[in-house]
Amino acid sequence: MAPRVVVVDYGMGNLTSVRHALEYLGAKVEPTDDPRRLGGARLAILPGVGSFRAAMHNLHERRFVDALRDFVGDPSRRLLGICLGMQLLCASSTEDAPTEGLGLLDVPVTRFPEDPSGRLKVPHVGFAAVRPGLGSALLPEAHGPADFYFVHSFRVDPDGCPGVVGRARHGRDFVAMVEQGNVAGTQFHPEKSQSSGLRLLARWLTDAA
Repeated sequence: MAPRVVVVDYGMGNLTSVRHALEYLGAKVEPTDDPRRLGGARLAILPGVGSFRAAMHNLHERRFVDALRDFVGDPSRRLLGICLGMQLLCASSTEDAPTEGLGLLDVPVTRFPEDPSGRLKVPHVGFAAVRPGLGSALLPEAHGPADFYFVHSFRVDPDGCPGVVGRARHGRDFVAMVEQGNVAGTQFHPEKSQSSGLRLLARWLTDAA
C-alpha cells in the first residue's frame, strides 16, 4: 500500500516540488490547510520558504500549532520539517523579531554571523556537502558526505542542539539535519537535491512505514 503523507499548507511552503518528489517515490500526498486532517495521519511534512515570524503567524492563524504538537505526541507518527519547516520545529528565531517556534527542538534559530571580509555570502545558496553523524536513519554514516541543496540566511548552531545527525559548513558548522524521536528536520531541500534527496525521502517513508 502506498504511504499516505499529509503536507501542511500554511501559505508559505514549497508544496509542488515536495509533492512531486514524494509521488515519484510512490507516496499518496495530501496537501491540506485544515489541521483536523492531521488527526488521521501517520506521516506529515512541514515545508517552508520565507520568514520565520510570518510562518508562525500563519500556523497560529490556521490552528496548526497545537495540532502539530499533538501530532508528535503520538510516537507512532512521524513529522519531517524541511528548510524553514525545520527551523519552525525549534524554540525560537530572531528573524524579523524574536518569535516563539513550535518548541519541539529546544534550540534557537539565529542569523549567520556577519563576515567582515565579505567573502561569506548570506543567504547561503546552492549545493553543499552534509556530513552524516552517528545514528541517523535518514543519512547513514556509512554513506559518507552527500551534497544537498540549501537556501537560507538563518541557521541552528550545532552546539547544544539535540539530535544533530548531519552538519554542513558555511564559514562555520551549522545543523543540516536533526532526528529526535519521531521528529526529523532538514535545513536543506531534499526535494530539490536530486538523487541524494530522493534517497533520503525514500528512507523517511520506509522508516515511517
